[in-house]
Amino acid sequence: MLTLFIQQVLNGLLDGVYYLLIALGLSLIFSLGGIVNLAHGAFYAIGAYLTIVLAPHVGFGGAIIASPVLVALIGIVIERGLFRHFYRRDPILSLLLTFGLAMVAEQALRMIFGAPPLSFSIPPALRGQIFIGDFIYSRYRALLIGIAAICILALWFLLQRTAFGRVVRAGVQNPDMVGALGISLQPYMMAVAGIGIGLAGLAGVLLAPIYSIHPAMGQEIITPAFVVVVIGGLGSFWGVVVAALMVGLVKGITIGLGYTQWSTAVIYLMMLLVLLFRPRGLFGERIQRFE
Repeated sequence: MLTLFIQQVLNGLLDGVYYLLIALGLSLIFSLGGIVNLAHGAFYAIGAYLTIVLAPHVGFGGAIIASPVLVALIGIVIERGLFRHFYRRDPILSLLLTFGLAMVAEQALRMIFGAPPLSFSIPPALRGQIFIGDFIYSRYRALLIGIAAICILALWFLLQRTAFGRVVRAGVQNPDMVGALGISLQPYMMAVAGIGIGLAGLAGVLLAPIYSIHPAMGQEIITPAFVVVVIGGLGSFWGVVVAALMVGLVKGITIGLGYTQWSTAVIYLMMLLVLLFRPRGLFGERIQRFE
C-alpha cells in the first residue's frame, strides 16, 4: 500500500510538472504583455499533434526539439500579428481574442486530423520500469520529470542571470521606467511569447505518449494551468513553480488516499483559499501592465 501511495504521489507530481510548463508561459505573457492567453492550451495540443507528424521522420528525440521550436515560431507570428495590438487595451479584449483563437485552432486540428483520439506509443528505448527495492516506477515518467526540471532551471537562468532576463523582469515591474531608458519592450515581448508558447508545445510532445491526443485536449489543461498561476501569483517565477508542485502533490496524495473523485475539486479549493487570504497569490508581486 505504501508503494502504491508513493506511485500516486509521483504521478501527481508529474501532473504538476506539465501544469508548470503551461503555467510559466501563461504567467510570463500576462505579466509582461497583459495578455490573458486562453489559446495557450491550443499550442499544447498543436505540440502533441506535431509529434505524430514529425516522429516518423526525425524520431521522437528529433520531435522533442523540432515540435516546440515550430510551436514557438507559430507563437511569434501570432504575437506579431495579433497580440501586439492589445498590449495597451483592456485585458478582457485579449481574453476574447485568445478564446476565439483557441476555438479556431481546435476546429483546425479537428479538420486536419479528425475528431477521434489518436495515440502515440512510448519509444521502445524509453519503455520499462525503474526498480528501487520494492518501489517500481515508469522509466519514461521519470524521464519527463527530469526534462521538465532541466527546462525550468534553464528558464530561471535566462530570467535571473542574463541581460535579457533583467530587461524582462524590469518590464514586468515598471515598463514606464524601461521605456524612459530608451529600451523597447516589443522585441522582448516577442521573445517571451515564443518561449512561453514553445514550453506549451514541449509539454504537448512529452505528454503525447501518455495521454490520448485529441483536438479538445488544450481545453482540459488550460484551466488547471490558470489555477497554478493564480495560486503562485503573477510576476513570480518561483511562485508558479511552487504552486504547480503543490497542486500536483495534493492531487497525487488525494488519489493515493483513495479519494480519486475529489482529486480535481481539491485544486480548485486550494485556489479559493488562496484568493480569500492572499488575492495576489502566494508569491505575487504588484505589477503594472505593459505599455
